[in-house]
Amino acid sequence: MVDYNSAEYLETLDKWWRAATYMGAGMIFLKSNPLFTVTKTPLTSDDIKANPIGHWGTVSGQTFLYAHANRLINKYNLNMFYLGGPGHGGQAMVVPAYLDGTYTEDYPEITQDLEGMTRLYKRFSFPGGIGSHMTAQTPGSLHEGGELGYTLSHATGAVLDQPEQIAFAVVGDGESETGPLMTGWHMNKFINPKTDGAVLPILDLNGFKISNPTLFARTSDVDIRKFFEGLGYSPRFIENEDIHDYARYHQIASETFDKAIEDIQQIQTDAREHDRYQNGEVPAWPVIIARLPKGWGGPRFNDWSGPKFDGKGMPIEHSFRAHQVPLPLSSKNLQTLPEFIDWMNSYKPEELFNADGTIKEEIKAFSPKGTKRMAANPVANGGIDGSNLTLPDWKNYINPITAENRGQLLPDTNENMDMNILSRYFAEIVRLNPTRFRLFGPDETMSNRLWELFKVTKRQFMQTIKNPNDEFLAPEGRIIDSQLSEHQAEGWLEGYTLTGRTGVFVSYESFLRVVDSMLTQHFKWIRQASAQKWRNDYPSLNLISTSTVFQQDHNGYTHQDPGLLTHLSEKKSDFIRQYLPADANTLLAVFNRAFQDRSKINHIVASKQPRQQWFTVEEAQTLATDGLATIDWASTAKEDEKVDLIFASAGSEPTIETLAALDLVNDAFPEVKFRYVNVVELGRLQKKTGALNQERELSDEAFTRYFGESGTPVIFGFHGYENLLEAIFYERQHLGLHAHGYREDGDITTTYDMRVYSEMDRFHQAIDAIKILHDRRSVNEAKAVAFIETMERIIAKHFEVTRNEGVDISEFTDWKWSALKK
Repeated sequence: MVDYNSAEYLETLDKWWRAATYMGAGMIFLKSNPLFTVTKTPLTSDDIKANPIGHWGTVSGQTFLYAHANRLINKYNLNMFYLGGPGHGGQAMVVPAYLDGTYTEDYPEITQDLEGMTRLYKRFSFPGGIGSHMTAQTPGSLHEGGELGYTLSHATGAVLDQPEQIAFAVVGDGESETGPLMTGWHMNKFINPKTDGAVLPILDLNGFKISNPTLFARTSDVDIRKFFEGLGYSPRFIENEDIHDYARYHQIASETFDKAIEDIQQIQTDAREHDRYQNGEVPAWPVIIARLPKGWGGPRFNDWSGPKFDGKGMPIEHSFRAHQVPLPLSSKNLQTLPEFIDWMNSYKPEELFNADGTIKEEIKAFSPKGTKRMAANPVANGGIDGSNLTLPDWKNYINPITAENRGQLLPDTNENMDMNILSRYFAEIVRLNPTRFRLFGPDETMSNRLWELFKVTKRQFMQTIKNPNDEFLAPEGRIIDSQLSEHQAEGWLEGYTLTGRTGVFVSYESFLRVVDSMLTQHFKWIRQASAQKWRNDYPSLNLISTSTVFQQDHNGYTHQDPGLLTHLSEKKSDFIRQYLPADANTLLAVFNRAFQDRSKINHIVASKQPRQQWFTVEEAQTLATDGLATIDWASTAKEDEKVDLIFASAGSEPTIETLAALDLVNDAFPEVKFRYVNVVELGRLQKKTGALNQERELSDEAFTRYFGESGTPVIFGFHGYENLLEAIFYERQHLGLHAHGYREDGDITTTYDMRVYSEMDRFHQAIDAIKILHDRRSVNEAKAVAFIETMERIIAKHFEVTRNEGVDISEFTDWKWSALKK
C-alpha cells in the first residue's frame, strides 16, 4: 500500500516537480537540444531561440502546486481539474500534460522522446506554434488567464451541478488585486455542497507583479487570515523561511492539502448525508495561501552586468525581475549561457530523463491515470455530457398573432412583454433540464420580467434568508443573480458553458459593456479551440441585452449604450450571432435556434416593456431561420416590382417606429411603392473577408434582392450606433442607406422622447423618406412640403408637451397598425 506522506513518495513528487520545471524553464529559450545536460551535447547558438518569449516567474510555483494536486488525486481518487490564474506561465499546464501522456494523445507528433520533446520546445511561444498562456491549445485548460481576474468565477461556474468535481483554482497575487477577482471570493455564498462540486482556491503569493510588489505580499499572515475568515473561509498557509528547503516545503504542502481535501469531503458529507448547510450556514471552505517565491529556483542574481546591490547583482529570484524572461539569452547573445547551463543542471535532469529523451518510469508512474489526469478530465474539454438541452416546443408559448390583432397591444399586458413570454419557455426548460440549465445575472432577473421562472425555481443563495423581504432565495435554485456583479455572472456562465452545460446571462444593455473584454476572451477561446482536432465543441454562450437604449426613461443617459453590437460585430462572424427580434414570437424562435447552435456567442437584444406584437409563428420561424425577411403585409410593392424606396428595421423599438413611419407615408402617399424588410440577425448583412466569416453572410445577389441596387434609398430604423450600419452598407457598396439609430444623445425623459433624441422616431423617418422622394420627383412637390411641415409641427408639439407636462403626445401613444393602402 502506498504511503502518500512518506519521505520516499515525496521524493518522487519532487522529481516530478523538477522534471516539469526543467522543461518549463528550458522551453522559453531552446528550440532544439532540450536535454543537452543528459545527452552531453553542448549547446550552440543554433539551439537557442532568436527571441525568447514567455513568462518564467510563476512557473516553478505552479508546477509545485500541480505536483501536489496530482498527489491528492492519487491519494483520494479525486476528479479534479486545474485553473491557472497566473495564466502567463502556460508551461505550468503544457508540461504536466506532456509528462502524463495527454499531450501526446492529443498531438501525436509530440512524442515522449527526444524528437517529440524537441518539437514541443520549439513550438512553445514561437511563430506558428502555441501561445505562452494556458490557451485552448493546452490539454486540460478551460481558463487561459490572459486577462486576469476570472479564475474563481470560471471555477465556480464549472463546478455548479457537478458534485464530484473539484476545481484546483490557482489565483495569482497580482490577479487578486483586480476587481473581478476580489469580487470572486464571494463565490462561497453560492456553491451548494449538496448539489455542486467544490472550488479549492490557492492564492499563489509569489510576491510581485510586473514591476511592483503585490499588496498581499506586504500583508502579514495575521491580517491575511482575518481577511479570509471575514469572507467565511478557513485559511491555511504553505510557507517556509528557507525558500530552498524544498523537502520541508513538500512536507508542509502535503499536510496542508490533505487537511483541505478532508475538510471539503467532510463538508460535502455533512451536506449530502445530514442535510447540513441548507439553513443559512455557509461552509467554511478551505483556502490555501501559498508563499511560493517568484522565479523560485531560477537565476538568483544578474551578476553578469548592470548595477550591484550588496556586492551582488540585482535579485532575480524572488523579485519582479523574474516575471518574464529572466536571462538576456538568445541566439545572438550567449553572454549568459553559463548561467543558463548551471540553472538547468540544478534540476539534475539525468535523474529525470533518459538519454533518448524518454521519461524515467517512476516519474511517469507518479502521474494519475486515464481521466483522473487533470489534462484529460473531460470536464475541461466540453464537459462530461456536452450535449444540447432537451427543449420544449417553442410554439407552445407564442402569442396568437393574426391580421386582426397585429400591431396592437394584446388584452393581457403580460403577453406584450417579450421577456415575460420568454420566461415561460425558460421555465419549461428548467423542468426538462433540472441539472443542465441555469440563468445568471446581477440582481436583475425580476426587473427583466423573467417572472415565470420563479414559479419553478429559486435563486441559489447559501446565506441566511430572512422573510418576508428575501424573495425567492433558497440553497438550491437554477437562478444565480444575488451578487451585483456583471463580472461574476459572466464568469459563472463561461465556466458553466465550457464544461458542457447551457446557461443565459441577462443584463441591462449598457452594462454588458462591463464584460465586453471577457466576451472577447471567450470568442478567442472558442475560435482557437475550433482549430484543435482533439477539442470537443461547446454549447453556445447566450447573452440577453435588455433594459435597452430606447426605453431608459427612468434611469437616463447613464443607462444608454448599445455598443456591444458594434464590439461583437468586429469579431470573426462564424463565432458570433447577434439577434434583434422585434417581438415575443421572434424572440422565442431565436432562442430555439440559439440553444441548438454550438460554439458561438449568441447576443440577443430583447424588450422587457409592453410592446405591440407583430409576427405570426410562421413569420417568426422564417425571421429566426433566415435572419431577415421581406414582410408582405408592410410592403406596397409586389415581390419583383420596382420600388421607390425600401424601409427596414432591426430591433424592437426601431421596428415600431419604422412601421409607423411607413404607415404615415402610405396614408399620405398611397401611390408610393416600397418594400419593408425586418432584420433579426445582424451578421447576415455583414460582408467580411477571411475563411471564418462565411457561414451566414448573404451573397451580394441576395443582399440586392432585399435592399435593391446601390443607390436605392433605404430608410433603416436601427437599434445600434448608426456608423455600424453605415459600415455594413459601405462594405456592400450600397450607397442608398439613411440610418436612423442611436446617436449618443439622451437624458432622463419619456419613453418616446428617447427616440426623438436620436431621430429614430417615426416622424423623422417619414420626413427623411419624403425628402428623398421629393428630390427624386417621385411625389407631388406641394404635398411633400405640406407633409414635411406637418411632421415637423408634430415634433415641435412633442417637445412642448414632454417638457411642460412630462408625458408623450397622443400621436405616439395612440397609434395602432392598420392595413396599408395598396
